[in-house]
Amino acid sequence: MSSTSTETTVSGGDIGQRRRVRGYGRLISVPASLLALVVLWAVFSLWVPPDLLPPPGKVFALGVREWNSGALLFHVEATMGRVAAAFVVAMTIGAAIGIALGLSKTADRAFDPWLIVALNVPALVTIVLCYLWFGLNEVAAVAAVAINKIPNVAVTLREGARALDRGLAEMAAVYRFGRLKTLRHVILPQLAPFLAAAARSGIALIWKIVLVVELLGRSNGVGFQISLYFQLFDIARIFVYAIAFILVMQTVELAILQPWERRASRWRTI
Repeated sequence: MSSTSTETTVSGGDIGQRRRVRGYGRLISVPASLLALVVLWAVFSLWVPPDLLPPPGKVFALGVREWNSGALLFHVEATMGRVAAAFVVAMTIGAAIGIALGLSKTADRAFDPWLIVALNVPALVTIVLCYLWFGLNEVAAVAAVAINKIPNVAVTLREGARALDRGLAEMAAVYRFGRLKTLRHVILPQLAPFLAAAARSGIALIWKIVLVVELLGRSNGVGFQISLYFQLFDIARIFVYAIAFILVMQTVELAILQPWERRASRWRTI
């Protein structure tokens, strides 16, 4: 008995140590990889005219200037607001549709062709139609982005709903949990990995579409600034706004979405 307990403790300690080593490895490898990318950029900029590929130092100096003027923060905040709003709408509606289709074969057969059509409509078409229908305003911008993402979330959550443990659902029915309690304590915990996967892929798609939405019909945001400096052929400032927003989204990915996905999928390793 004690021997088994000792082996289990040692095994658990080894697993914890391996996880810590992997964590330290990521902390070292990510900055090293980014530094290598900057060095490669600096080397290439030596052989390319600065108006086509500005060196990192020039881009950094311009970034500091844009930050000090308040313009960089203002436009990044505007874009992040649209990303957050579209993300919440897409996840809420897409998850509801996906769960409903996954739990009902009749509904899935009826609406699967609709889902396929929605998945194949180009994002540009949706953006243009939303601007024509609702006008050049925030509602149209957020709606265009959300509509593009809702089908992807629905497909992911539909697969998750199909994989639900029917035994747990029957147990909930026997104990008379009710719909809300069953959703909270039986369905959502099993769907957590699928929700995390949909959120992670969703945020990557949403922020890219938001830039196109801003480029076509908004008067602020990172996409608008990139469009402005494209017309002025100011590649250095295009780099400033693109890199700033990429850094913000990478921070969200590394600090929030990846840990959430690992936590939600931890049960698979038990």
